[in-house]
Amino acid sequence: MAPNQPPWPREWLMTDERIGERLWEAIEALPEGGGIVFRHYATPAEQRIELARRVAGVCRERDLTLAIAGDVSLAERLGARLVHKPDAPSALPCSMPVHDEAEADRARTVGAALVFVAPVQATRSHPGGQALGPDRAAELARMSGRLAIALGGVDAGRFAKLDAAFPGSFHGYAGIDCWLRGPSRE
Repeated sequence: MAPNQPPWPREWLMTDERIGERLWEAIEALPEGGGIVFRHYATPAEQRIELARRVAGVCRERDLTLAIAGDVSLAERLGARLVHKPDAPSALPCSMPVHDEAEADRARTVGAALVFVAPVQATRSHPGGQALGPDRAAELARMSGRLAIALGGVDAGRFAKLDAAFPGSFHGYAGIDCWLRGPSRE
C-alpha cells in the first residue's frame, strides 16, 4: 500500500440491482470499518445518483469506506475514498476487478490500491458462471501485486479457510449474500 493511502477494509459489500431493498439490511450487517462498492450500473442515472447519495450518508454515519464503481465524477462529488474500475483519470485511489491474467496485469500497471479477485467460488448472483477456485484465485491475487479481496461465494467462514490455505494472498473478502440473513444467503 502506498504511504498516502488509508488502511483498506477487509470486509466489503458489493451492491447491484439484484439486492433490491435488502441493500439496507446488508449495509447494517457490515461491521464498523467495512467497505461498500456501490455499483448499480443498470439503475437510471438520476435514481443511481440519489441512491448513491443515501448510501454515502450511511457510510459517513457508520464509518464505512465508500467506493463508487465506474463514475469518477460521482465518486468525487460524494466524497468516496475509492473509485472502482474508473471511467476516467482521478486523484482518488482505484480498485479493479481481476478475473484473469490480463486484468491482474492491468491492475498492477495502473497502480490499483485494491483488486477484487472473482469469482473464487460459485455464486447465486452469477448462476452457471465458472468459478476460479481457491488455487487459481490466489495465483491471480499474487500476480496482481496488489492488496486482494476475495469475491464470489465467500463469507467469513470461507474466507478464514482461504486465508489459512493461502496465507497473505488475500487482504479480505467481499460479497452480496454473505451480508444477508435468511434464505437468500449463499
